Amino acid sequence: MQLMSEKSAAGGGLRERKKRATRAALAEAAVRLAAEHGAEKVTVEAISAAAGVSVRTFFNYFDTRDDAFVVIDADAGARMRCAVLAAPAELSPLEALHRAMTAEFAEAEQHHELWRLHAEVLHASPHLLARGVGAHMAAEADLAEAIAERLRVAAGDGDRPGGELCSGSGSGSGEERRTAPGLYPRLLASVANAAVRTSMDHWSAHQEEAAFIDVFHEVFALLGAGLPAPSA
Repeated sequence: MQLMSEKSAAGGGLRERKKRATRAALAEAAVRLAAEHGAEKVTVEAISAAAGVSVRTFFNYFDTRDDAFVVIDADAGARMRCAVLAAPAELSPLEALHRAMTAEFAEAEQHHELWRLHAEVLHASPHLLARGVGAHMAAEADLAEAIAERLRVAAGDGDRPGGELCSGSGSGSGEERRTAPGLYPRLLASVANAAVRTSMDHWSAHQEEAAFIDVFHEVFALLGAGLPAPSA
């Protein structure tokens, strides 16, 4: 749940960068308007005006008004998949995930206000929350596939990936989806996302005590240690 990072904005040609910037502006405008007025009172016209584009342009990026409230950064999942696949071979799958997520959150922490507003908007509208959960599950499935592909490469069953799973912007289809991820990749992707959610919840309640990224690192350190019980 973050704005398009400078790193992602630097990737691709000028046309692609402009498209990413426009989509990010629409998503941010939608969230801020919904947080102020309630999602049900926000129109496509209002979102478009706040982002400085036409209504026609809005529908170049979103099929419906509600889509603009659900995902702030549509490229985050693709970036994380690519980072997991490109991480050094000596890293464990958990360490590769930790590194990939750290790269996303280190910069996105600067936009924690938007995170908070986005969470408020989703929780205030049950149907939006349900759609958010669906998007989250789809992203988790894609992350599990990246983990499975990394494991195949480590086992010598595939080439170092750099194609569809790395460059795609959503769930793929076809050859790269021919085999569903096994239990371990699915569990690890689920645990990693639970770790992010736990980090956010804890940080939200203890913002004066630690930075989000420090809480995030602590959570992954506990996972890496096998979740030992804390000392009394």
